[in-house]
Amino acid sequence: MNTSVEEEGMKEQDLRKMKRIALILLGFAVVLFVVANIYKLEWLKAFSEAAMVGGIADWFAVVALFRHPLGIPIPHTALIPSNKDKIGENLGDFVSDEFLTREKLEVKIEQFNVAVKASDWLMEEKNASLVANLIAENVIPGVLKTIDDDQVKHFVQTQFSNKLRKLNFAEWIALGLDSLAKSEKQEELVTNVLKTLIVELQNNKHLIEEKVKSSTPFLSFGLADKKITEGVFNGLYNFLEQASHEDSTIRKKVNDYVMDFITELKESPEMQQKVNDLVLGFANKKEVQDYISGIWEEIKTAITHDLVQKEESSIKKGIANMIQGFGKGIQADQQMMDKINNFVKNDLLSVLINNKKMIGDLISSTVKGWDTDEVSKKLELEIGSDLQYIRINGTLVGGLVGLLIYAAEFVMESLVL
Repeated sequence: MNTSVEEEGMKEQDLRKMKRIALILLGFAVVLFVVANIYKLEWLKAFSEAAMVGGIADWFAVVALFRHPLGIPIPHTALIPSNKDKIGENLGDFVSDEFLTREKLEVKIEQFNVAVKASDWLMEEKNASLVANLIAENVIPGVLKTIDDDQVKHFVQTQFSNKLRKLNFAEWIALGLDSLAKSEKQEELVTNVLKTLIVELQNNKHLIEEKVKSSTPFLSFGLADKKITEGVFNGLYNFLEQASHEDSTIRKKVNDYVMDFITELKESPEMQQKVNDLVLGFANKKEVQDYISGIWEEIKTAITHDLVQKEESSIKKGIANMIQGFGKGIQADQQMMDKINNFVKNDLLSVLINNKKMIGDLISSTVKGWDTDEVSKKLELEIGSDLQYIRINGTLVGGLVGLLIYAAEFVMESLVL
């Protein structure tokens, strides 16, 4: 019942054309009848009379299938509209009894080879693009609109927190520091840090002086400020300078402290708990939680922006490539192909067979629900053009039969005389 507008228009044109031909032929028979009566041509009169009878009778028969001829409710006319419900029941029974049988369907399924046909179809670029477009233009936007953003954000935050609680950050840090301590990179790193501190100390000497001034008594009139500043600066500078040498005692103490810290991280549950609590405390800060929940908005915006790109959409291209790859993967895996075919042949077929009565009832109820005039119109469009040949043949065959009867009568009269 779902015919495109173009196809329906072409069928209507063909039907009108065939009706005109049948009508013209009947009209020609009428003209011959008039001519035969004017010129007293008995053989032509016999031909035209029988042709008219045959043409009109077959017109009546064809029209009676779809409607009442001339709108007159003659009994046993408009057969299809009058018997629509019965047709639906018979069609449902016919499909369920004749088509939905295991023996017939198994043969067809084996011949069809669903796995090969399906994978071939998926491997074609235009088909993969078609499916990708349907998903990208209908499924994904629909899913994005349906999803509650607040629920997603809450879900992301909850999952993020739950995952963090299951992780032992202290163990990770210990492993990282242990690897660093056993390599030359640790010494290089400490040296670079200390040298950087020396440079920063030199560049910010005035800050030490300002701090000293603000801390010394007012009555000293700044006389001690310079000496105190120099003392503090030189002390810090000498400490950092000495620590920057790899063989210094300070450096060794730093290394010992790092190794003790690593050991404590590995072995002390209390220290591990402190580190983990520190990380979780940072992760639970409002700023961090807002950033995490904002990830969903960024993902959603990125998806929407990508889909607007139409054929240039990365998501569409990715889905299409995935579909083609899936098709190729099926054909490359004989075991998978056998599973698909066996699923269709056994499981899906069993579902059809077990529900064939319901399928028959569905067909029957669907036909019963159709509008009677619409059914007649649709069926006439489908077979009406061919049925007009009945009218054409009735006119021609009727005329020939009439001519044959006239000839037989003529011969019999001649023999009697």
